[in-house]
Amino acid sequence: MARKRLRDYGLGAGVLPTGKENAITDVEGVWVGHCTLWQGEEVRTGVTAILPHPGNLFREKVPAAVHVINGFGKTAGLVQVEELGTLESPILLTNTFSVPAVTEGALQYLMERDAGIGEGAGSVNVVVAECNDSYLNDMRGLHVRPEHAREALRRARGGPVEEGCVGAGTGMVCFGWKGGIGTSSRRISAGGDPYHIGVLVLSNFGKREDFHLLGVPVGRRLKGQTPEKEADGSIIIVAATDLPLDAQQLRRLAKRAAFGLARTGSFARHGSGDIAIAFSTGNRIPAEPDSGSLFHTFRRLPEDGELLSLCFQAVAEATEEAIYNALFAAETTLGKNGRRVEALPAERAVELWKESMGRFRR
Repeated sequence: MARKRLRDYGLGAGVLPTGKENAITDVEGVWVGHCTLWQGEEVRTGVTAILPHPGNLFREKVPAAVHVINGFGKTAGLVQVEELGTLESPILLTNTFSVPAVTEGALQYLMERDAGIGEGAGSVNVVVAECNDSYLNDMRGLHVRPEHAREALRRARGGPVEEGCVGAGTGMVCFGWKGGIGTSSRRISAGGDPYHIGVLVLSNFGKREDFHLLGVPVGRRLKGQTPEKEADGSIIIVAATDLPLDAQQLRRLAKRAAFGLARTGSFARHGSGDIAIAFSTGNRIPAEPDSGSLFHTFRRLPEDGELLSLCFQAVAEATEEAIYNALFAAETTLGKNGRRVEALPAERAVELWKESMGRFRR
């Protein structure tokens, strides 16, 4: 039976309204696809792909930025994003040892769609981020192959996003419970028009005792039947918006995702690779200048403190709730070496939260 999301219990992070799906795909044009590998008792892994738009990203790039909360990670492609402020490939997520295979698969996918890549048009910068799923998955077996990256990209769609033990999240562990993929969004108004900020996370971090649910340290009272893995892990946070933010504004947005992460109980442990990537679909940056011009022309949100602060609030709220949704959606998983990671006892966690709020209100 499918598990519930946080809002199915009548709870939500923050005060801003969500988008229709409460997912990163509420940002128009953003697609998500998964390829899940679940084989025998040893393979619990996969690939998740996030497409900023379904067109040719190499020819129509989007503004992007990166914020490294804690740099214990093995990502690919972030140096060029940081330098140029653009994203020209989908963002792919997988396990730590599969970054090379997923990079190869993404390259194959992109080259199939653009004969100029690697020829007259130059090279392409593929972005792949990772978390270590070796507690449940035989990561040394290198089971993810290039075709699995291509499959995740082919399966990408808009609309509802599958969460929990799926794609790159299949073998991940969060706060001692089963973690994985989670997503959430917030809707804001600018100039009378609706815009969205959406977040997707790959959650694989934290100790059980650190877990906070909407400000309440419920992890201290939740008991598990199986031992915890080591607390060091990682989280990848992907934030998207249809507001026309430039790379510098997106860098500021990515930094605020850390506040949502902290609300869940994380303090970015020494061995946790915590990385936020943000992009905007509000502008597309063509590979060549506008016809007859030396310049690109694009929109940019003015430095309106109130509106930017609302964006920062939205990404913090969506990041926090995306992590909860990953935990609430994930199911108990048996993996490598007979290890078992239990699903978060969501009903009990909600009960503890309500008990705490009841005492506070009295």
